Amino acid sequence: MPAVHVDQLEVHLAAVDTSDTDGTAVELEGVIIPVIIPEADVVEWLTAYDQANQYSPSATDSRVIARAVLDALKKAAATP
Repeated sequence: MPAVHVDQLEVHLAAVDTSDTDGTAVELEGVIIPVIIPEADVVEWLTAYDQANQYSPSATDSRVIARAVLDALKKAAATP
């Protein structure tokens, strides 16, 4: 299974004025969570993902990504 990491030292609240992956504008205050995909795992992640399939990525791969992000968010929220 490919790996995913979070740069916890860079998780922070910020005003954001950018665009989402679908091109829509995003302007809000939110928590920025830098996700790191090891270069050696990029091909494996992309091979396992089919954007046209609503069930892709697999539940197992989705959990790997979601847990990394949610763990970082929970840790950031607990930090005064």
